[in-house]
Amino acid sequence: MDNKHLTEVLNKYGKTVVEQAKKNLENEKKGGGALYNSVKYKLETEENLFLLDFLMEEYGPFVDEGVKGADPSLVSSSKTGRVGIQKAPYSKFKYTSKKPPLQILVDWAKSKNVRFRVKKGQKGGGQFKKGSYQQMGFWLQKSIYAQGLKPTHFFTKPFEKELKGLGDSLFDAFALDIEKAIILGQKK
Repeated sequence: MDNKHLTEVLNKYGKTVVEQAKKNLENEKKGGGALYNSVKYKLETEENLFLLDFLMEEYGPFVDEGVKGADPSLVSSSKTGRVGIQKAPYSKFKYTSKKPPLQILVDWAKSKNVRFRVKKGQKGGGQFKKGSYQQMGFWLQKSIYAQGLKPTHFFTKPFEKELKGLGDSLFDAFALDIEKAIILGQKK
């Protein structure tokens, strides 16, 4: 039996989920990077068998669901009044002993020109400290390890939204494929 309509519905579903996931990444200011470019779908079909895979970088699920921090109190400070918070309390992912990769954070700080400043009132107050990308990387690593990563649900939201109407669309497409097979007198 020719499953043309079922294939069309599944391709449309995959394409829509990928487009919306990429749009969500752009809205989260994560567009254009390796994760954005890696989000794809692949539909494999054999006789009466359909396999729809969504593909992305290995760290994509962590960005989508977030990561629970090891201990938010590690970044609390009575000196600054800062209080650490758990950014992904319901995530299945958690930092335990391994911290995020330092060099990636240092490279990110360089690319975004994120550095520490000299305190106002001191010589050169308000100016950027020289060579502080490494220090910024350490600070980011400690903060992410302690508090975790906030979930974006860049993939989960479109996946679940489009899944709601998929059942009816699949049923209609299957009915059309069967009707076509009966009219044309195709055999299995």
